[in-house]
Amino acid sequence: MEYSRWAPTYERIRADLGFAMAQEVAAADALVALLPPAALDRPLERIADRLRGRETIVVGDAPGSGPPPLWRLASPGPRPAILAADGATASCVRAGLVPDVIVTDLDGPVASEVTANQRGALVVIHAHGDNRAAVADWGRQFSGELAGSWAGPPRDGLLDVGGFTDGDRGAYLAEHVGARRILLWGFDFERVVEADELRAARKRAKLRWAAIALGELSRASPTPIELWRRDGTRVPYAAAGISAESTR
Repeated sequence: MEYSRWAPTYERIRADLGFAMAQEVAAADALVALLPPAALDRPLERIADRLRGRETIVVGDAPGSGPPPLWRLASPGPRPAILAADGATASCVRAGLVPDVIVTDLDGPVASEVTANQRGALVVIHAHGDNRAAVADWGRQFSGELAGSWAGPPRDGLLDVGGFTDGDRGAYLAEHVGARRILLWGFDFERVVEADELRAARKRAKLRWAAIALGELSRASPTPIELWRRDGTRVPYAAAGISAESTR
């Protein structure tokens, strides 16, 4: 999806959750200053080289999901690509899987992302108004291939092709660069593991918007997008019965 089609949805998200665009811009400026020149060069083309034409598993970090069970896939052709969303990287690495691409706003177990990056994963660091400290702390610890993204129009080598949370942003990215099929593994829009009720409510609100974002993508794109459930069944996301109301 192009940013121009995604922007109205993000404006609704900003209004609902109270994100200040000035802080988003400041975070993007800080990320651009931190990333090496190679990370700002042709980010979409480099990601496309890893995902285009391949079945791509976007791995989320829902409670109890673990790494994707690749042995259940019997499709012919090249092995599926793995795109890990932030904290899901840890379960992939523990299972001996190196993601092709990682999308992260650096609020998960970042050490596993640094490790995967050293082993060949391309890490897309996302800047937003609340993670400038994490970007400053972790940004220079990645030694492998990097790219950057933010929540506004593509600029200065930073990409934005849609999506809000790490998981749905990964699906938008895979769709944009030409993945053949997208499987969503480890996605749960209802369960939140968080003792603090205020933080839990905030996470539920974000999951509601993630569900909305994926619904919009599945309706707009010709790329098949399927929810891959823990019981092994795969169902088109648009037919999975997930709605904004079901995540409240």
